[in-house]
Amino acid sequence: MTFSEPHEKLDNDSDPDVVRILQEMLEADETITARAVARKHPSIKHASSITRSTARLSLLASFQAQQKQYRAWQIRTPKRSRENLAAQLAQKDARISELEHQVEILRIHNLAMIRTVGEMGGMGKLLSLYNRYRDLREELDKLSVLPQTEIKHFPNKTSN
Repeated sequence: MTFSEPHEKLDNDSDPDVVRILQEMLEADETITARAVARKHPSIKHASSITRSTARLSLLASFQAQQKQYRAWQIRTPKRSRENLAAQLAQKDARISELEHQVEILRIHNLAMIRTVGEMGGMGKLLSLYNRYRDLREELDKLSVLPQTEIKHFPNKTSN
């Protein structure tokens, strides 16, 4: 066993201090570098302690990528107040909830109509209609709207 093996095992263990520091830096929009993390860490004193550990380096790269995405998003976002952006986001969330509710109502209504047609004996006609519109039927299958039971045909009763 060489000296580097136990050292690498220590580095690969989860380091909650590194995660905490990276999250704080991301929230404060401080530029995330190995050197900056080492300065803030209670026991790591050199940036190479972060860059030599594959786990810490991976964590660092992940947070740097997140920071890059956040900064790109901030550039694309017009200069508006946080309150204004929060209000717009709340409006969009409300609209999404409203549309999801409408889709659920339509899904339930469609399912009830299909069941009603099936009970009236017209399921074969309904399925033949959907055969002409295969792409529509595939979408309805994805939404789990069509019944999933097997259709059984009953023999015709003959009079004696």
